[in-house]
Amino acid sequence: MKRNIFVRSLTGKAAYEEDSEIVERKGIGHPDTICDNVAEQVSIALSKYYLDEFGVVMHHNVDKGLLVGGIASPFYNGGEIIEPIELTIVGRAIKEKNRRSLPVDEIAIEAMRKWLKENIRHLDAENHIITKVKIRPGSQGLVELFERFGKGEVPLSNDTSIGAGFYPFDELEKTVYKTEKLLNSGETKRKYPFIGEDIKVIGIRNKEKIRLTVAMATVDKYIQGLDDYIDKIRKVKELLLKEISLGLNLEVEINTADSYENESIYLTVTGTSAEQGDDGQVGRGNRVNGLITPYRPMSLEAAAGKNPISHIGKIYNLFANDLSKAIVETGLADEAYVYIASEIGKPINQPQVLDIRVKGKKIDNEAIRIIAEEMLDEMPNLWKKVIEGKYQIA
Repeated sequence: MKRNIFVRSLTGKAAYEEDSEIVERKGIGHPDTICDNVAEQVSIALSKYYLDEFGVVMHHNVDKGLLVGGIASPFYNGGEIIEPIELTIVGRAIKEKNRRSLPVDEIAIEAMRKWLKENIRHLDAENHIITKVKIRPGSQGLVELFERFGKGEVPLSNDTSIGAGFYPFDELEKTVYKTEKLLNSGETKRKYPFIGEDIKVIGIRNKEKIRLTVAMATVDKYIQGLDDYIDKIRKVKELLLKEISLGLNLEVEINTADSYENESIYLTVTGTSAEQGDDGQVGRGNRVNGLITPYRPMSLEAAAGKNPISHIGKIYNLFANDLSKAIVETGLADEAYVYIASEIGKPINQPQVLDIRVKGKKIDNEAIRIIAEEMLDEMPNLWKKVIEGKYQIA
């Protein structure tokens, strides 16, 4: 069957060619990013369980989640959690097979707590947060669509949805991404243990000047007082200007809501605003490339927690980024945008449309079409990389 693949030139000014641009990244400890990562780990854990027990990944979607912030009393040298955070993952999954009850809820809770323990250093996953799941059986229609995969056939799309991606990152995008990754790196945490995991970076470029506004939770037990806090924030700012600027006309501001006169500062017990300052939800944060880029193609789909076999909201966004990257890295274009749309009930590798837009001095449309066809042929195997944890979801 002939696929609807269109390759055309990318027209108009790119984001980095405009006078202004905005990019955002929510760090690993941000409540929205916590929700995304936890939902994804539940999906991966269920996929592995189904695969081990039945030789095939069975139908599930656990892509709804809500974090309700707790109540905390942070204080210099260490405060306390008064009321715990509540985190609930909601979705659908096969919970019974051959009259046998499957431990879906238990697997989900274990996956949630494991991720929290491994990623939010000062959050006690047993006492600081209540983890819940509300997972119910899926609708018969969607389960039947899914079962085609179990028969060795190409899975059928379980939604009519859109994926979008682009490559490569421009200077502002790379700067924002690198900033959060640096602050949440193991090396930085060892040197500056007072830095929490809840870090949000917004980068704004006005012509050649880049301004980074960083919201960075601090962990109270490492802060002796206001003067110590001010000194530590200064040291982090110096770190960023040293490690990130690299010739950029860069300005960095950290915790701009602080009021030193009123001694109102971004102090937390656990390193995340989820303890009191903010709530979270799956799908409100970074796209699958790790950024929020309103000047670039984006889908509003929440990829996290969707099954990796047939849910296009996940598969097509990962694919769009993979294809755009492949086009550029094989030298077929300098820049690529990819848009792709599915139709529920149709094979996942037969999209309604695959629209590829490219920029470069020498564009070979036919070569690009060939690589797109090859990657569509391989799409039914994309799930393997997902459950191996090879994709970033948030």
